[in-house]
Amino acid sequence: MTQRPEVSEYGSVDPAPASEFTELDTLRSTLLNEEEKMFQRMRAVFKLRNIRSSESCLALCEAFSSKSALLRHELAYVLGQMQMDDAIPTLIHILSDSNEHVMVRHEAAEALGAIGNPKAIEVLKEYLDDEHIEVSESCEVALDLLDWVRKSTMPE
Repeated sequence: MTQRPEVSEYGSVDPAPASEFTELDTLRSTLLNEEEKMFQRMRAVFKLRNIRSSESCLALCEAFSSKSALLRHELAYVLGQMQMDDAIPTLIHILSDSNEHVMVRHEAAEALGAIGNPKAIEVLKEYLDDEHIEVSESCEVALDLLDWVRKSTMPE
């Protein structure tokens, strides 16, 4: 029988199992090491996400310096899953960077919506007319999500 990937606590099937390591410095070092295999770097990403501390969130944010657009895209995705305000400045920076890969920018926009902090509204509005449809539509979805969350948490 083939072993299937586990569903994470976030409800997703991740492309790599979370690392067994638990020390933040070790995970951060693996994540930031451009010479490390992508599979091991991804394992560090998912372990840092699962730790869900301010320090793990900031380590993930630091990894946007990676050369790999695939890794940067995954970073934005997991930051959206974590829903931590600590990631907002980095995600805004990524969304605002016209030199960033379009799929990374799109994922940063969606992550900002998932975090649900109204601080992101103005920057999301700013990119509603982005030249890349993936970015503009992601901003639209993120704004709609923020509006839906606001309306669903308002007292009746």
